Amino acid sequence: MEYALKSLTDRELTCLRWAAIGKTSWEMGVILGLAERTINFHIHNACKKLQVHTRQAAITAVLQAGMLPALNEPRLSSVKTRPPVPRETPRP
Repeated sequence: MEYALKSLTDRELTCLRWAAIGKTSWEMGVILGLAERTINFHIHNACKKLQVHTRQAAITAVLQAGMLPALNEPRLSSVKTRPPVPRETPRP
């Protein structure tokens, strides 16, 4: 499988990256300026190279291999922050 990961094209990885965050083929096509059919073509090729049958399995394979590092970083919405501490206003 290691050899297959190295042979994925940039476009295949890009399509899998968008799919991993929940974008449909149509949405990816709009974002990337490609036809929905072209997106499906790249995802299908990635699946064949990874020897899996579904796009979800392909996403899992590249995530486990660390090929989508941006997804490993914490999202801002998941980072716990403290609310701001109110400052005392000076009294006249």
